[in-house]
Order: sequence, then C-alpha cells, then structure tokens
Amino acid sequence: MHLQQLFKMQKSLDTYIQSEKKITNDVFLEKGLALLVELAELANETRCFKFWSEKGPSEKHVILEEYVDSIHFLLSLGIEKNLNDLENWPVHQQHKDESLTMLFIHTQDSINQFLQISTIDNYENVWSWYGAVASKLGFTHEEIIQAYFDKNEKNYERQRSGY
Repeated sequence: MHLQQLFKMQKSLDTYIQSEKKITNDVFLEKGLALLVELAELANETRCFKFWSEKGPSEKHVILEEYVDSIHFLLSLGIEKNLNDLENWPVHQQHKDESLTMLFIHTQDSINQFLQISTIDNYENVWSWYGAVASKLGFTHEEIIQAYFDKNEKNYERQRSGY
C-alpha cells in the first residue's frame, strides 16, 4: 500500500489542529502515548485477551475505525521525525503466525522502542507490526485506506465543532 497520500492528508490535519489549538511545543510524546492508548482501545474492541468473557468482538466496522485511529497517530509520529518519505507499508512475513494477543504485545513493544529511539528502522518495525495486526483482523489495504479517509474527514468535523 502506498502511504504518501496518507502522510499528506495527515500533515494537513496536524497543521490544521496545531494552528487552531495554537500548539507551539513539541507534542511527540503526547502523540506517542495517544498511539499506545489507541492500540489498547483496538485490543479492547477485539476482546482477544478477554479469556474470562463469553462476549465476542465488536463489529468489524468498529474495530476498523479503532484501527485507523492508530494509523492517524502513527503517520503523525513519522511526520514529527521527518520519516514521512516511507512509500509502502513495510511487511515482514515472520509476524503472521502470531496470535492476535501476541501481535498486540509486539506492537506495543515496537511503539515504545520507536518513542525511545526514533530511527527509520524502528518506525518501519511499528508499521510492520500494525500490518500484521491488520492481516490477522482480515483488513485489506483498500478497507484501511477508505476508513482512514472517512475518519480523517470526521476528525476535521470534530475540530470545527469544538471537540
């Protein structure tokens, strides 16, 4: 999947938010924590770790929206560190046999590593774990892109209405 269009859209949204909210300080760590929170919200909607519960996962569209909430912050973090020249979604085949629970744990670890050492290798590693999660959830690149477009517009609407 080509990421350049998503980076451009995210940069526009970030610029809009920072201008409207008059944000002048570095918010990299805040965005990093937001990404971790969104990952946890995604895990919560899948319920993959809730061995004690008989309730199944949320509907696919709910899980997909939570997924793209993460992608917004992942893109934004790359922009913050000038790593937004990434063309394609990095994929590593070794991730695909993991359980969804383990994929979430590895993804969280990769985010923490990137927040501490913001290299392109660590950034690509986060993307590859997110890709593995998407694959395990059965999301196509087309679904992710469309959901990103939809949520991006919703984020603008929220900002305009005083969110």
